[in-house]
Amino acid sequence: MTPTATRSEPRGAAPTGPRTADPLITPGTPWWLVAAGPAAVVVAVAATLLAGIWTSAYDAVIVDPGTVTRYLLPVSVVLTELSASVAIGSLTLGAFVLRPGAPLRRGLNLAGAAAGVWAVLAVVQTVLRYAAVSGTQIGSDEFGPEFGLFLTDIALGRVYLTIIAVAALTSALALAVRTANGALVVGLVALVALAVQSSTGHAAGAANHEIAISAFFLHLVGAAIWIGGLAGLVAGRIRGSVGRSDFATAVDRYSSIALWCYTAVVVSGVVAALIRVQSLGDLATPYGQLLIVKVLLAVALGAIGYAHREVVVRKLRALAEVAPRRRRATGKGVAEGGAARPSREAERAVTRLFWRMASVELLIMGAVSGVAVALGSSAPPVPEDVVEDPSPAWLLTGHELPPEPTLGQWVFGFEPDLIWLFVVGAGLSVYLRWVWRLRRRGDSWPATRTVSWCLGMLVFLWSTNGGAAQYGHIMFSSHMIQHMTLAMIVPIFLVLAAPVTLLLRAVPGRDDGTKGPREWVLGLVNSRFGHFMANPLVAAVNFGGSMIVFYFTPLFGFAMENYIGHLLMVVHFTLAGYLFVNALIGIDPGPQRLAYPQRLLLLIATMAFHAFFGVTLMMSESLLAADWFGLMGRPWGLSAIEDQQRGGGIAWGIGEIPTLALAVAVAVSWHRSDEREAARRDRKVAREGDIEMDEYNAMLAQLKDRDDRMS
Repeated sequence: MTPTATRSEPRGAAPTGPRTADPLITPGTPWWLVAAGPAAVVVAVAATLLAGIWTSAYDAVIVDPGTVTRYLLPVSVVLTELSASVAIGSLTLGAFVLRPGAPLRRGLNLAGAAAGVWAVLAVVQTVLRYAAVSGTQIGSDEFGPEFGLFLTDIALGRVYLTIIAVAALTSALALAVRTANGALVVGLVALVALAVQSSTGHAAGAANHEIAISAFFLHLVGAAIWIGGLAGLVAGRIRGSVGRSDFATAVDRYSSIALWCYTAVVVSGVVAALIRVQSLGDLATPYGQLLIVKVLLAVALGAIGYAHREVVVRKLRALAEVAPRRRRATGKGVAEGGAARPSREAERAVTRLFWRMASVELLIMGAVSGVAVALGSSAPPVPEDVVEDPSPAWLLTGHELPPEPTLGQWVFGFEPDLIWLFVVGAGLSVYLRWVWRLRRRGDSWPATRTVSWCLGMLVFLWSTNGGAAQYGHIMFSSHMIQHMTLAMIVPIFLVLAAPVTLLLRAVPGRDDGTKGPREWVLGLVNSRFGHFMANPLVAAVNFGGSMIVFYFTPLFGFAMENYIGHLLMVVHFTLAGYLFVNALIGIDPGPQRLAYPQRLLLLIATMAFHAFFGVTLMMSESLLAADWFGLMGRPWGLSAIEDQQRGGGIAWGIGEIPTLALAVAVAVSWHRSDEREAARRDRKVAREGDIEMDEYNAMLAQLKDRDDRMS
């Protein structure tokens, strides 16, 4: 490329010579970068076709669905997943990376277009999927009516129909919203499709049903944001929606997001592999060979990501810091050929390195996507055959009953849920990192708060992965222990740890209009919705009333029978407990807290309602979620209705200790508040004199004088 000469022009005059090309877009962007996205799609399709594994899926089909279905189904699957990734990744960029205005608007337009393609391809995939599983030729007389029944009466068909509807809704909403708040909401809507998709495929038939579904969902989310985020960032830079001055910051922020996504993909991939590959000999099977290829590609992606963070991102950040100084220097009259030219050449060198690495990364991501589709279409070494003469518990939960609970089983039992394991690991690492950041710059943070956070995370881990989780799915009393732990014990530790205060002290704010963790948390805390939900009265009603709504409506049965419902239950009751406890003894900013006497009255009233709920369960003769607990077929323990009555006693009794602890905490806070107020008054008296007492004495003297005159 021939360098363009520069010329000096008077300030304020219109440029007369050719403009210097932006080194990050055409003609600075090489042609192979523009082709990287389509090439990634081609690589993904080629990886799927070359694997050849999907043909085994048709061996048991009596009627061959045809060559078109054989070849187009895997192609449609990989294209559907890539378009979904671009949509979700672009929405993530819009929520956390892109500046308001043109960059955010173009990013949302890209997300909307990608989601539209996702919806169309999902329709094609659904048609081909039905032809494959039914062995019906597309275009045959019976295909149309039977396909309609598949969408409405068969669970798998309803899953695909839901994905199509969510993809179409995502496209419409992404094209309608224009703010980071809207991007986040639409992104959460899009994740519903991935949550529904996680219940299909190998995860649906795995013996370890819950962990298989949670691993699949975590894998899908991590891969979608990772792949789609990079594709959206590259596409936005090529189209000019990410300007040169913002590019270094955008890459830096995406790099942090990508690190979390890579961790989620690797952890979930390892867990999924351990479920389906139980020996080294299984690696010699076609499934195992594809798994090895995927692992090698993932390692290569990790190496490229590490190079991005340690080399490219640091250099781009350094150039971004140098650029303003260079502009100020050139504005003061630095001669041509001076300090500006080496900086421009250095910028071009760094950005060329980034584009090369990003192009290779996109190609490898395409290959990984293709291999992943081939893996999903192949039979794993561990068979997923239907269990002969399954027990009632197996039909309901997907696994056999655990042994009769003992103290050891309660304490050391383990029922892994990968999503909550990941949440606990992320919560511990982020909190401890923030504390370390404060201490590194010389600020202090109470050790008791750090210990409280760690204890809260560990108790949360036990309630979602330990004995409470293991037996909470088959016994109402155990479920009630899990519920009370999440709603009344975990929030006390989390509130005393003051995570919002720590975030505000450890995480710097952004001044470019984008939203990071600090901006999102402050925006939620200061929003009308945040103030409403954090209001002590609303928090108390939500804490107590939501139990009635949950347990005496079909929501309870949905949470027992559906994994997504179970996740939502955990989230709701943990947050409801957090808001209630924070209104009573919280340290973080947020609600307009009541006076201490009123706090005690609110606590007593809420716990009285809680006790009434427990007594109601103890006296009830009607079994809740009867289609679940009543059909479990436990050979040990109490009957289902007796166990439910015991659960009512647990709901009443287990709340006494947290209630007492909260009452003591409120009383201690009250006492400390009075001490602080007394100390403040003493300091004021020492500084200004006891003005109030002097005025009071003067008033008494005036009254005495008046009485003396009247007498």
